Amino acid sequence: MPSTVSEQPTAGGSASTNSITVTLGQLAKMIDHSLLHPTMTDADILTGLEIAKKYGVATACVKPYLIPMVVEELEGSGVLVCPVIGFPHGNSTTKVKVIEAEQAAEAGGKEIDMVINIGKALGGDWDYVTEEIRLINEAVVQRGAILKVIFENDYLQEEHIIRLCQICSDLDVAFVKTSTGYGFVKQPDGRYSYKGATVPHLKLMRKHSKPSVQVKGAGGIRTLDDLLHVMSLGVTRIGATATVQIMEDARKRGITDEPTTVSFVPIAAGQPGGY
Repeated sequence: MPSTVSEQPTAGGSASTNSITVTLGQLAKMIDHSLLHPTMTDADILTGLEIAKKYGVATACVKPYLIPMVVEELEGSGVLVCPVIGFPHGNSTTKVKVIEAEQAAEAGGKEIDMVINIGKALGGDWDYVTEEIRLINEAVVQRGAILKVIFENDYLQEEHIIRLCQICSDLDVAFVKTSTGYGFVKQPDGRYSYKGATVPHLKLMRKHSKPSVQVKGAGGIRTLDDLLHVMSLGVTRIGATATVQIMEDARKRGITDEPTTVSFVPIAAGQPGGY
């Protein structure tokens, strides 16, 4: 996705303004419109698909049982179907994940988002993790789809993230992805929260993935400024429920179908997650 990034001095000369040159279409194709909340009814899904079609996003990200309905609703729209498998915790057996991936691609899924076995990664069983990703990637690619591998970074240390990027690069997967949006971590006060896609993790994933492997950020990217910032880091896709807000704000900021240079406010350190 062609874009340019620059830093320009402010009037006071003591700070800098981040800017990037983009088009409205580029922004739309950065977005996987997320329709994954467990309480969503078919009516909710249909409403979400209308949003996906209206703005011409990259994909609608959905639960596997919805694929036939979503394929029918999105036909001719240019919006692809993106089912999730092993979602959200990645705990199914490899055999079940492979079957799920095969069925998702055969039913019309063009981009498949899978969750790794997080416990195996934390335990250092990299042979298991690698073989699972390899088998699922092969199943997906053989059926004309591509694979995004979800790490769930909130549970991982940098060393795990780096190793996963290396594995995915060796296996030629299409995307590495930060989070499911549902990887809640218990805090000392007993509450559950998550960070999702953080700037340090996105930079780390871009650095340690080979150029052909794209990076998807999910969780915490909720505004146009957030999207522009992660684009400047080399991220080429995000998962979002805030599609309407992002795209309408883009129009209000003067972004058009012609290359438009726009400034953005960087994501604040410690910003909490949330689709």
